[in-house]
Amino acid sequence: MNKDTNTGAVWNQVRLDAVAATPWRNGGGTTRELLAWPAAADWRVRMSVAAIAQDGPFSQFDDVKRWFAVLAGAGVRLQIGEVVHALTASSPPFGFDGASAPNCELVAGPTEDFNLMLKKGCVGHMERVSGELVSEGRAGDLIAIYTGEADAVAWVGPDRTELAARTLAWQVLPAAAALRLESPNALWMEIEP
Repeated sequence: MNKDTNTGAVWNQVRLDAVAATPWRNGGGTTRELLAWPAAADWRVRMSVAAIAQDGPFSQFDDVKRWFAVLAGAGVRLQIGEVVHALTASSPPFGFDGASAPNCELVAGPTEDFNLMLKKGCVGHMERVSGELVSEGRAGDLIAIYTGEADAVAWVGPDRTELAARTLAWQVLPAAAALRLESPNALWMEIEP
């Protein structure tokens, strides 16, 4: 953890390579769970990185809003009902109802993907950052950054923190603060739990 000097904000950090991969029951891939907040047994917010190795349906999560972003690989096609959504590593994160359990078709081989899940009652979003993002955080908001393949720099107020590649950094803001992220390729999440 990095403690910032002025605001009291604390970044919790989890490196992707420090988390063991859990195989899916259907054999179609693996998941590395980076955050289950506030507790693994009764999470309201869940963030993970999945390696998808073959075509197949996503698991169904009733009363859960999901966001999905391709990190590496040629991409996927997610089919929800009759609509097909083509997603690549340059596409904006795709939000959908977890109850829909879309069918996933790989475009050209395996992919690595980031998943954000919010249980009913949580409000939030995920966006891709290439360059700079500036935002205003409210006290009690959960903010998170996944750095992808490159290092990043984050500010909470005047406090600067360097984040290594392939790391999830997150915190619950103790007070309202100006937020800034600089990265060539990262995911930014703001959640009102």
